Amino acid sequence: QVQLVESGGGLVQPGGSLRLSCVASGSIAGIRVTRWYRQAPGKQRELVAHILSSGSTNYADSVKGRFTISRDDAKKTVYLQMNRLAPEDTAVYSCNADITSYYTSFYTSYWGQGTQVTVSS
Repeated sequence: QVQLVESGGGLVQPGGSLRLSCVASGSIAGIRVTRWYRQAPGKQRELVAHILSSGSTNYADSVKGRFTISRDDAKKTVYLQMNRLAPEDTAVYSCNADITSYYTSFYTSYWGQGTQVTVSS
């Protein structure tokens, strides 16, 4: 059984920072890509950033220069460092990863439960 668990959300003032974590657990043979999405009330889900198994990263234009995605392979953890946060960054942030287990030969997409980020004074 593979699980993704996010943490690190909370309430922060405009201009502040937060670091989100996404920990993968279970019988994991490989992770092809990990993505951070966010969804604000009444808005469509937005892909914020992703990191490939190669280490290559990509960001939405709205967060470039403010957010950084990184990973610690030993801990099977992907981070999203968010700096210079603004009220429009308020959303539920979820991680998603394409993972293959020791019992399959194909990749399956897994989701975490999400973590709330609120930017407000």
